[in-house]
Amino acid sequence: MLSEAFEISTSGRLVTDITDRVEAFCKEARDDGIVHVFLPHATAGLALMETGSGSEEDLEGVIARLLPRDDRYVHRHGSTGHGGDHLLPVFVSPSLALAVERGGLALGTWQRVVVIDPNRENNRRQVQLRLVGG
Repeated sequence: MLSEAFEISTSGRLVTDITDRVEAFCKEARDDGIVHVFLPHATAGLALMETGSGSEEDLEGVIARLLPRDDRYVHRHGSTGHGGDHLLPVFVSPSLALAVERGGLALGTWQRVVVIDPNRENNRRQVQLRLVGG
């Protein structure tokens, strides 16, 4: 099993594309298998989505409606609305399992691997990758 961890900065962005980094990791294996992508954080998740077409802004609107940044949450440490950040992983999983074929991600034409991070208090995220051979 091949594994790697790296850190990213989300720098106030809701969506951060990590596809190229995951793809580079898979190329090292030059084989088929499954790559498990894991984000060990309580307020962020991973998703497959199209980027650069306005989807990021659409997602921002959906999350704002679903998890408003106000003081309605019982979980209240941190800034206003941070309790909602802790609910995000219920809807956006902190892990993905993706097919790898001949050392490359088997993604659809417009699919990108992204970190979804609404947390304004912590912009450093660790991403863990594990490749299991087929």
